Amino acid sequence: MAAELSARADGPAARLPAAPAPPSAFRNFWSSFGEGKGAVLGLAIVAFVALLAIFAPLVAPHSPIEQFRDAVKAPPVWQDGGSWRYVLGTDGVGRDMLSRLIYGARVSLFIGLSVMCVSFVVGVVLGLASAYFGGVVDVLITRLMDRIMSVPDLVLAILAVAVLGPSLVNTIVAVTIVYVPRYVRLVRGSALAELDKDYVMAAKVAGVGPLRLMLSTILPNCLAPLIVQAALGLSDAILEAAALGFLGLGAQPPTPEWGAMLADSREFIRSQPWIVTFPGLAILITVVSINLLGDGLRDAFDPKMRRG
Repeated sequence: MAAELSARADGPAARLPAAPAPPSAFRNFWSSFGEGKGAVLGLAIVAFVALLAIFAPLVAPHSPIEQFRDAVKAPPVWQDGGSWRYVLGTDGVGRDMLSRLIYGARVSLFIGLSVMCVSFVVGVVLGLASAYFGGVVDVLITRLMDRIMSVPDLVLAILAVAVLGPSLVNTIVAVTIVYVPRYVRLVRGSALAELDKDYVMAAKVAGVGPLRLMLSTILPNCLAPLIVQAALGLSDAILEAAALGFLGLGAQPPTPEWGAMLADSREFIRSQPWIVTFPGLAILITVVSINLLGDGLRDAFDPKMRRG
């Protein structure tokens, strides 16, 4: 009898293949993200620019502030008189354009990432406090954010820099002030929607403290729109910093910042157009790539928002 039962156990039914494991959350996310070819292209370009910025001392052929007096306003290599020593030519004082663009990526991305990180943290703290405590706290935070958003972004940034003084650090502070309300309003709206759900009520009944409730229970369910906003806010911060640099209120010479490079080359727009073209293209390509990446993140986190 035992042998018969063992034979039955080893029959065809016992040899059926196991059910495949469900795909991981990361694989589902990457599958949704990869459906948008523009998002993948944007990710590739952003990663390339970031690598250039990180390894700028190894990649750049020259120092970004070194002046070559024998090659002032040298044309790029594909034009008559160009040289492989200066692939993209030189600017009005003989500095290598390619090296300044590479180091400029480091400055512009540093400004964008700094603004994004500080705005993210401050926005999360104020947004969660406003949604959780309500009452006077909610009114004060909401009214303050409304006042900030009532002033045009660039005007407010110029005002902040005028008060603090033009510098790289003050540019980060000014642009952060401009973009904090976006995160505050987004976190507040998402947190208010989560506070009425059953799992939050259950956590309160279980005796979870306010700080743990906000950071461990509510915040993780608000992260998806925050990540998308952070990606899009990065490009906005780079544009804002470039605008301040163009006006002479951002990073000061000889710092190779793309907006300041545009401002320095305005006078050569007719005679040596490459000097003003390359910084503009760097800003355009980087900002568009980050926006494509942000659109891909939005579609991956919320397929219902996907464009047809």
